[in-house]
Amino acid sequence: MQRTIIALIIAAAALAGCGGDDDDQSASTPTPTATQAPASGGGGATVAVSAPADGALKFDQSSLSAKPGKVTIEFTNPSSVPHAVEIEGSGVEAKTDVITDSDASVSTDLKAGTYTYFCPVGNHRAEGMEGTLTVK
Repeated sequence: MQRTIIALIIAAAALAGCGGDDDDQSASTPTPTATQAPASGGGGATVAVSAPADGALKFDQSSLSAKPGKVTIEFTNPSSVPHAVEIEGSGVEAKTDVITDSDASVSTDLKAGTYTYFCPVGNHRAEGMEGTLTVK
């Protein structure tokens, strides 16, 4: 009888360590890890781009580069003219908030290739406010 009680106590303790919360976490954890590992591959980068202080419709940098993976664009707009940065290419479309006299950022997973970044505000892109982001 004592062996049965001890066996039940040990079994209950073992099962208590396997609560229902772990099942939810286990089900969701493998998918992001499997998806992110090949995309990031230890690469990625943070790149900086800025608009001129005088509000001109251009970026200070006409080209940027990064390694494949999670790429963060840190955008600085010191002027009172509203600007943003949008990245497009290879099915990716990500953008910062429209800002004046402040900073904004956007992060996205990028594969090797060429992307265009531009200001989506008004006619800023048509006026030449764009550049090339090369990921390799």
